[in-house]
Amino acid sequence: MFENAELGRTIDKLTYEREAPLVRSALLEAQRELADSRFSVVVIVGGVGGAGKSETVDLLLEWMDARGIETHAMREHTDEERERPPMWRFWRALPRQGRMGIFFGAWHAGPILDRVFDRITPLQLDQAIARNVEFERMLHREGVLLVKFWLHLSRIAQKKRLKQLEADPRQSWRVMKRDWKLFKLYDVHRSVAENVLRRTGTEEAPWTIVEGTDRRYRHLTVARALLDAMRGRLERAKADPPAPEPSPVHLVPHPVNVIQRLDMGLALDPATYRKELHQAQGALGLLSRRLRKAKRSLILVFEGPDAAGKGGAIRRLTAAMDARVYQVISIAAPTDEERAHPYLWRFWRHLPPAGRVSIYDRSWYGRVLVERVEGFARPDQWQRAFEEINAFEEQMVEHGLILVKFWLAITPDEQLRRFQDRQDTPYKQHKITAEDWRNRDRWDAYEAAACDMIEKTGTESAPWVLVEGNNKEWARVKV
Repeated sequence: MFENAELGRTIDKLTYEREAPLVRSALLEAQRELADSRFSVVVIVGGVGGAGKSETVDLLLEWMDARGIETHAMREHTDEERERPPMWRFWRALPRQGRMGIFFGAWHAGPILDRVFDRITPLQLDQAIARNVEFERMLHREGVLLVKFWLHLSRIAQKKRLKQLEADPRQSWRVMKRDWKLFKLYDVHRSVAENVLRRTGTEEAPWTIVEGTDRRYRHLTVARALLDAMRGRLERAKADPPAPEPSPVHLVPHPVNVIQRLDMGLALDPATYRKELHQAQGALGLLSRRLRKAKRSLILVFEGPDAAGKGGAIRRLTAAMDARVYQVISIAAPTDEERAHPYLWRFWRHLPPAGRVSIYDRSWYGRVLVERVEGFARPDQWQRAFEEINAFEEQMVEHGLILVKFWLAITPDEQLRRFQDRQDTPYKQHKITAEDWRNRDRWDAYEAAACDMIEKTGTESAPWVLVEGNNKEWARVKV
């Protein structure tokens, strides 16, 4: 794989001085077009020590408008990052549409170095590769342009380059102890990197391997490759047909399904309710205070029809907790900033740190519920969302986060009764809107979508808790 990057390729000074201004001008023009587009660009710059990663990124920032570029050099994990799943640090750094993000090494550098230094097993490397391939595939589907560079040096060229940098007082800071440690493991590093690049170089996100020996050759090759990728994506964007207007879909639930099979007659009398609620709240309060010591966080997800009792159940939970440790997040339509990022970005960035509790009144399941039913998401978007959500939740649970998902179910008759009660009670009237009545007319479609959701996202690591909600007291105690 690296043989073609060890040929000693160069570009003479005259050629460079003739070509560089043309490429620079074209990159600026492509960046201006990007600013008005509906996609973002993620550039990954990896490679061996001394191959010119920093100088190459510096050049891109010089040739382009740095105000439209976010640069991320992620080294050791911060305390904040260690308390979240490994991919959290990258999700929160993704650029919005119209902008570019440059990542040194990105999500590939960690697994490569960990395997080189024998900090992870081959199986763990395989798992990291699979996760990264799926992550990049998801970014591609969300419209992100991925441009990946690996800057390479032969063993002889790397040794020469590291010594040159160390001998230059102005450049010696670029050489760290880790660079020499890696040089001693050159063959291992090369083998691991080749394995990773082969398996993560996909049609959606290929690698461009660049020989880093000659500065002029390296700079022009990277700049031209980035320009070609941006131009190609911009041309495809112009040719893409406009998105169709959203339209509701027709769905019919199976007459025998997991929601229909719930015993909606379950109830508690007032005395039993007060006793059991008090006991459950006491136990929950003790457990919530142990989260910090255990270095665990908790996410509670509430989904269900309008007026199913989500808010009431949440209030009984928070009454048992210290207000300093929990946050209730009510999910509404995405903001412009959220629409300008991949769908799950708005949820990844709010993952709680250790010792904290996040309670979602509606959640990331909106894509396979309301967005599917109302036609706000294209079929390909909501269909792949099941897999993407499962991967999201799997990463949370693998990290040690406690995830509990509730579906609060009620019957159509009970919903009607609660709607009428809200209309007739002055202090409850703010809870009922015209949209609630419109959604009620699509009851069957929402039930069918919910059944699909429960079936496809109720995994062993993140199962759904189905709550019989006709009797509020029963539902609150069960939750």
